[in-house]
Amino acid sequence: MNLIPDNAQEINLEGSTVPFYKYSIDNSDYIQFDSSKCGHPEPMVNAMVGLQNLQDKQKLVMINSKAPMGLFPKVENEFSWEVEEIDDIFKITFSKKSDSVSDTDFDDRACEG
Repeated sequence: MNLIPDNAQEINLEGSTVPFYKYSIDNSDYIQFDSSKCGHPEPMVNAMVGLQNLQDKQKLVMINSKAPMGLFPKVENEFSWEVEEIDDIFKITFSKKSDSVSDTDFDDRACEG
């Protein structure tokens, strides 16, 4: 299953272990990565890299084999998210909260959940 839109362009994000893609849909800008075939701690590492590089009004899409329960508490003060299950794969879409305090420790990439 390919969840990367046709108009996506690959981008290089320092510290990532998988390709990231940038695209727009309906006047919204996204960056996306697929860690569904990665072992721990790669999903956490790539999620933190993506979130750290997220610009205002951009959204980060994470494709993963499960919902990243250990990630959510680490980023809940600064980001909101929606989780969608598609054929046993999880699509998590993160957005910056407009009233958030930037206190996420992007160096904390340990998996605890």
